[in-house]
Amino acid sequence: MLIVRLSKSAFVAAIALFATLVAVENIFYSSINFAYVHHVFLMDSVFADAPTKWRSIENITIQNIGYWLIVTFETLTAILCWIGSVRMLLAIKAPKNTFQLSKRCAIAGLTLGFLVWHVAFMSVGGEWFGMWMSKEWNGVPDAFRFFITIILVLIYVVIPDDKITADN
Repeated sequence: MLIVRLSKSAFVAAIALFATLVAVENIFYSSINFAYVHHVFLMDSVFADAPTKWRSIENITIQNIGYWLIVTFETLTAILCWIGSVRMLLAIKAPKNTFQLSKRCAIAGLTLGFLVWHVAFMSVGGEWFGMWMSKEWNGVPDAFRFFITIILVLIYVVIPDDKITADN
């Protein structure tokens, strides 16, 4: 089971790295990346006759709050996944119950990551603000790819190790 535990920790670390890179880029290049959120909130590139355009938000303060909430949750995802991965590594040779408990931060981080990319990007951005209608600012396919990867890692991590027979 050592290889399975190592694999799970590595998968969580991979998500942590991804979330870290996304958060760092959004923090250090906020002037560039904020444009994405700005245009999604404005709904200025959705279909001209879209009946949902009343949902647009022009208030720059609200747009900034939305942007920094996303960055905060991306950062928390990264931190929780890093902590979870390290805790899993530290418990790699521990009894089954101890290793199961070591997964808590990883599970929290993966869950938060899923919620960030599914709720913020797919649901709010994609559906509420009609991001899918935009040729230039459509982040739905990327968000889908991200949260599917995260949910698959989450499923793998929560499977009890004795249900996986990689190194019997």
